[in-house]
Formats: sequence, C-alpha cells, structure tokens
Amino acid sequence: MNNSISTLRKFWKYLKRDTWDSWLVSIILAFILIKFVFFPVLSLISGAPLPLVVVESCSMYHSADFEHWWDQNSQWYEQRGIGKEQFEDFSFNEGLNKGDIIFVWARGEYKVGDIIIFNSDFRHPLIHRLIQTDKNFGTKGDNNFDQLPQEVKINSEDILGKSVLRVPGLGWLKLIFFEGLREDGQRGFCK
Repeated sequence: MNNSISTLRKFWKYLKRDTWDSWLVSIILAFILIKFVFFPVLSLISGAPLPLVVVESCSMYHSADFEHWWDQNSQWYEQRGIGKEQFEDFSFNEGLNKGDIIFVWARGEYKVGDIIIFNSDFRHPLIHRLIQTDKNFGTKGDNNFDQLPQEVKINSEDILGKSVLRVPGLGWLKLIFFEGLREDGQRGFCK
C-alpha cells in the first residue's frame, strides 16, 4: 500500500514539472480521462449518446432581439399554429449561436418548442427546434427560411435528445480547427 502511494506521489510530482515530456503526458492523461471517464459518465447521466454537442452553423441564430426576430418570422410559425406567446415560452426562444456548447438530455418526452438533436442525412446531427409532434416529428432552424427535407419526417429513433443547458461560445475551441475547411459562406461568426 505504501509503495502505491509513494509511486502516485512521484508520478504527481513528475506531472507538475515544467518539461515538455511531463506536459505531453499530462495532455495524454487528460484526453484519456475525458474520453473514457468524463463522457461515458455524462452519457450515463443524461441518457444521450452525445451528451455535449457544439452548434456548428447559424441555423438557430437570431440576429436581433426577440421582438425584431418575431416580426420577421412570425408568419411562418403562425401558419402552423404557433403564436408569439407560445414561442416566448419555448426554451432558448432567442436562439442559439454558432460555437455554443449544448448539454443534451435524452430522458422524458419531447414537446413543441424543444430544441432537439437528431441524426439526419448530413454528416453531423442537426440541432433544430421541434415544431411538430403529431404523426412524425418535424423541426425547423430558427434562422432558416423553411424546413429542410430531412426535417419533415423525423423518426423517434433518430432523436438523440434535447437541449437543456447552453454554454455560450466555448465550442469555438473546437470549431476553430475546422473553420478553414468550410465553404466561404459558412465560415466565421453568424451575421
């Protein structure tokens, strides 16, 4: 037992040294802990296979305050029976920004107004607002003109969960590495 404690102390002391090799070991250790401990535990708690996701596009972005956004978009929602008062009660009613980190919860029911994460024909899951729950699930990005074809009939098996918590902007730590690979119109901050 004393040998184990002594070895752990030596290892901890090694990690605290200011050398390139101790820095590299610290990075590898952090990666292992995050990938094989933190994310699996978070997934177990949330019930979601992807407990944390980064918003990678501007499809949920609101360029102005809610009143101005509603004036520009109300007709589409009102034609589908969603009024201003109802939308004001929706979670994240002022949208999401590119670079936000979303905590995903996959337990319980999904209702109109929830922002869900679902698998689609795209390379990555989509993060859009639920606007229909009757026969099939249907979503729409708040900043999109209309629904995408993949959003009209979503199977319940394709839903990974719903957004319950947002950490603004922190996802840019990931996005910055991939922005150069995007098409010109999709790079940078939302406008």
